[in-house]
Amino acid sequence: MTALLDIRALRGGYGRVEVLRGVDLSVDRGEIVALLGSNGAGKSTLNNTVCGIYPAWGGAVQFQGRDLTNAHYRDVVLAGLIQVPEGRKIFPNLTVRENLELGSFTRARARRAQNLERVFAIFPRLQERLTQRAGLMSGGEQQMLAIGRGLMAEPELLILDEPSLGLSPLLVEELFALIRRLHDEGLAVLLVEQNVGQSLEIADRAYVLENGQVRFSGLPAELLASDELRRAYLGL
Repeated sequence: MTALLDIRALRGGYGRVEVLRGVDLSVDRGEIVALLGSNGAGKSTLNNTVCGIYPAWGGAVQFQGRDLTNAHYRDVVLAGLIQVPEGRKIFPNLTVRENLELGSFTRARARRAQNLERVFAIFPRLQERLTQRAGLMSGGEQQMLAIGRGLMAEPELLILDEPSLGLSPLLVEELFALIRRLHDEGLAVLLVEQNVGQSLEIADRAYVLENGQVRFSGLPAELLASDELRRAYLGL
């Protein structure tokens, strides 16, 4: 069976600095894949290269059997590959409604009303703050908004880049419960996280990235069973 997302020998970076050095990674339909690694390992660079924000220097990105290598980021969104970026990147001077509606600007615009109702069912707090400016919300509420905006585009695959960053332990628990719920509904998720323990609890498979290369790929249980891997790459 063809993978939903299939990344082969991907290279990329900034200026003359190569960050990604031949990354192979795949995500199947309905699967949660955890991408782990320390700061500077290349995780966000990988996301942004896959999503057309940064150019690929080499290798290939295929999504649903279609070549998206160096595709324009709008074409990536149209294909259903949606990223919730690190740092949320909401529009602080726009209202909650306006931020959400922007999520369907390129894809699923015709079903905007239905998808708004779906987002409100998942995040009732967003409906309560519909006319509030997004910049006045708490960090947890802004993360809800960022994920809700991503869901407005009806993703086939949702990339979550450090979604738990800066959240309280209670909100982190709620976030991972939400990711599990989306998975149960059939959504494929690439979870890019430094919260190793909780990521591995919900992931079907895991990759560890170090210095732009995949050092481990396999089942979470295999990663946790290896003392050497846990010490070297997870700090456990």
